Amino acid sequence: MNTTSNWNDFNDAEAQQGGFDLIPKGTTVPVRMTIKPGGHDDHAQGWTGGYATESFETGAVYLACEFVVTGGKYAKRKMWSNVGLYSKKGPTWGQMGRSFIRAALNSARNVHPQDNSPQAAAARRISSFADLDGIEFLARVDVEKDAKGEDRNVVKVAVEPDHKDYAALMGTASKSSAGSGNSGAPAQAAPAYAAP
Repeated sequence: MNTTSNWNDFNDAEAQQGGFDLIPKGTTVPVRMTIKPGGHDDHAQGWTGGYATESFETGAVYLACEFVVTGGKYAKRKMWSNVGLYSKKGPTWGQMGRSFIRAALNSARNVHPQDNSPQAAAARRISSFADLDGIEFLARVDVEKDAKGEDRNVVKVAVEPDHKDYAALMGTASKSSAGSGNSGAPAQAAPAYAAP
């Protein structure tokens, strides 16, 4: 082991490299979503397992999510976004979060948004937020300002199977979604997502 520098002297360390360029707004990428547990449970709502986070400032409840790009040119890049569950200001925040989760499930499980079959309905159900932790789907990258006024990438939209590029992108990008299809036709839900 070559130890040419002292562990506590960083004068000879290389200068830090600049940050990444942003992923262009509107780019569609495959992502894996993980939830940073916030420790907030509300058994009346079915929010258990400590996945939800409650804001001390506003009282809003959300899922603090990290999205890691799993393939393509931007592989391994990370983005962070909150998925709304509840706001004291009204139902809009929670409805937006529910819409996003529905679209993410449709994307991950290759269910067409207009499919109302029993298999599709079963594929859109989860037993807990744990079912969303690690889910892989297609997302459209957006850009917004962070707290310092700097641009950052975020995920606000999941790309569903009715999108023109879905089959090609999921067919080549997702390794773990057996049955996520290359046909572009509405797929049957995988057996793992059948109703209990």
